[in-house]
Amino acid sequence: MKKMIIKNMMAAASVALVMGGSLTACVDLDLSPNNAPSEGNVWNSASMAEQTIAGVYNRLYEDYTADPNKGWFDMWSSIMDIDANWTAGYHFLHANNTPTSDFGSERWWKNYYSGILRANDVITNLPAVAGISEAKKSRYVSECKFLRSWWYYRLNILYGGVPYYTEPVKSIDGAKKARSTQDEIWNYLIQDLTSCIDDPNLPNKYGADSEDYGHVTKGAAYALRGKVYMWKKEWRKAADDFEEVSKCGYKLYTNGSDAYKQLFKAANERCDEMIFSLQCINEEGFGGIKNRGYGNRCLPPDNEGKGLGWNNYVINPQFVDSYENKDGSPFNWDDIIPGYSAMSTNARQVYFLRNEINATERANAEASGADMTQYKNSGNEERIKAAYANRDPRLGFSVITPYSTFIGGIEGEALPYVMRFPYRSRGRGTQDIETDTNSKMYYLNRKFVGEGTETMTYYSEIDLPFIRYADVLLNWAEALNELNDIGGAVSKVNDVRNRAGVAPLNSNAYTTVNGKEDMHRRIMNERHWELVGEDVIYFDEIRWGTWKDLKFYTDKEGRMNGMRQVWGSPTYSYTWGGNNYWTLPIPAREIQMNPNMEQNEGWK
Repeated sequence: MKKMIIKNMMAAASVALVMGGSLTACVDLDLSPNNAPSEGNVWNSASMAEQTIAGVYNRLYEDYTADPNKGWFDMWSSIMDIDANWTAGYHFLHANNTPTSDFGSERWWKNYYSGILRANDVITNLPAVAGISEAKKSRYVSECKFLRSWWYYRLNILYGGVPYYTEPVKSIDGAKKARSTQDEIWNYLIQDLTSCIDDPNLPNKYGADSEDYGHVTKGAAYALRGKVYMWKKEWRKAADDFEEVSKCGYKLYTNGSDAYKQLFKAANERCDEMIFSLQCINEEGFGGIKNRGYGNRCLPPDNEGKGLGWNNYVINPQFVDSYENKDGSPFNWDDIIPGYSAMSTNARQVYFLRNEINATERANAEASGADMTQYKNSGNEERIKAAYANRDPRLGFSVITPYSTFIGGIEGEALPYVMRFPYRSRGRGTQDIETDTNSKMYYLNRKFVGEGTETMTYYSEIDLPFIRYADVLLNWAEALNELNDIGGAVSKVNDVRNRAGVAPLNSNAYTTVNGKEDMHRRIMNERHWELVGEDVIYFDEIRWGTWKDLKFYTDKEGRMNGMRQVWGSPTYSYTWGGNNYWTLPIPAREIQMNPNMEQNEGWK
């Protein structure tokens, strides 16, 4: 069924070319390109019109199906960092962002407005198309209103108020609106999402075997509207919407002690927890590539010799250290290795060295500052493994930690590999985890990375969640907490913690909630641990106002946070650019071509 839906999207690709790209950029596009039908013909044909609707969905693939260096939003957050080979393009992390920067300005504006313009074409033109039932037309229009709202939701967070278009844009003269305020945009989205919710033709949810699975549902509309209310701090309305999501039939996936891990496997990608997700198949342009961006070199090459694991993104050690122990107590390195916190970051390297290092490896460790007086020739690995043995299980399901095992798939055979340092070889007998940077040791992603022969091709078929029920539960908990219903908030968080396998809140001294502020802190932590890798947390950190402190903190040795090895030594550091960095600059092209466009304060 999934293949049929996505094949329709593939067929829609040429049809969708008749629609614009990104506001003022749309005038550069030929509205009737070669090998594509004219716009008039699209709306004169029921079948072509339906393909064009699929073409709107097609824009969702832009960020996750082509290039893993496109800047997935978790890298913007405190959770993870991008490999040093790619960091130069991420100007917003190094205080040199400009209105002409790709990842720091232009890309998201272009991508999201491209989707918006496609949605507007459908909303405007579909009602007049013959040969499609009125009920189906209504549902399709509602779906496109949701998708339009999804893209405006992200634009509004990234840029802080944008021009709001609800009609097709066909020329430069039609793309000269002034910016609406951020709150005005939120109100527009509430109107559109309310229209979706009120549409009797939009179902609450689709069953896993439905041929329409992957299309927008009423549950998704409630979830997104609730998120908008969170930004507006209308907590009662947000909580009510999240409750409606549950009434639509969505719930946590709880099958087995490793349910959290299995949730992100192909077998469970259509479970009741998934509310809105990117539908993927093993084909270029429609297969997810998080497997590559998050992976490692122990994954097999495909039949064209393309490597499947590039580890472009690595997990930040500060984030790993934040994971609690299973009983809810805070993790403290000094409980594992007394005096660890007082050591310099370079000196700590000694605890992460493999057993029985050779003379060259010892010399290299000493040269990099490792305190070799603390080395155990036998038992060094076992000592450090204890730091991860009793932690929240989501850590081990999401992150490859030192001396843990990863099932790789070299030469079509599933084999166990171990994260050891220094790296020696991934060959048989050793089977160390190989990365792009073997001379350093980073926390690697495990979540969304295929194991063994699970993902044997360049493009993964595993769906990528945009909104799932655990996300809703934690947003619901935050709204209830703001309403001073701490007990209700605890209940929602405990649903998530129970599935994870950690002590519920208020079950012992460590997990006892001490008021509203403490509960808010716990909810923020819970969202980080639960939603890592899903490109949600950056938007949370902006809304909470915590992004600067978490992403750009200075360590005890006076260095700004950045890409770091597991023991804390920096590969590169970030630089805070000023308070204007809380929003992206409006792209220079838009400023030049639209006389009504105003730049965000602090950007030139």
